[in-house]
Amino acid sequence: MVLYNILNLKVCSMKYLTPKDIGKKFEKSAREVNSVLNEISFIEKAKNIGWIVTKKGMENGGIQKKYLGNNYVCWESGILENQLFLKNIQPETDISDSEEIDFRKKFEAKYRTKSGHYVRSRAEAMIADWLYGEYLAFAYEKLVPIEEDIYCDFFIPIKKIYIEFWGMEEDDKYLKRKNKKLEIYKKYNLNLIEIDNNTINNLDDFLPKELLKFGVKF
Repeated sequence: MVLYNILNLKVCSMKYLTPKDIGKKFEKSAREVNSVLNEISFIEKAKNIGWIVTKKGMENGGIQKKYLGNNYVCWESGILENQLFLKNIQPETDISDSEEIDFRKKFEAKYRTKSGHYVRSRAEAMIADWLYGEYLAFAYEKLVPIEEDIYCDFFIPIKKIYIEFWGMEEDDKYLKRKNKKLEIYKKYNLNLIEIDNNTINNLDDFLPKELLKFGVKF
């Protein structure tokens, strides 16, 4: 059995790419590569040790392997040209959405939060400070791992929850941007919490209830 697994590992190394092989192409560690593959739902954590390829991952060249009880995934060379993977492994890639570019230019991230993040409004600062106060790890303005170019306001890695604050709904361009983002969140069935001017001042009651819907308990 051990001999079989060793041979299996060698075949994988010769025919497919490991996360370490992929990482060398982008100056990333194997852990960073797996993190990105997990974010774009190509792999998921195994119940015991390692990673399991998802249906989406298999459709994009992922091959499930196992060695000495450790689950891992190897990849066809096409992963190096996969646009969704490239956009997330190289986040410095230019944004092509003109509306997103205009919005980010118009509203400078100048409000400093308790966690050290700089955000674009006082309301976003309130949300960031609330998450920080509840010891919830989060990312600000993270590129959503999908084909379209959109950034979420906040991303909570646990349960993969996205948070959007809608604060300028009287503005036609802003409303158009909001509706476009909502369509995209719905298209990919992403976990989304929406906060508006009616709920921003009641985060202590509102957010725990919303987070509980996605399995985050306090």
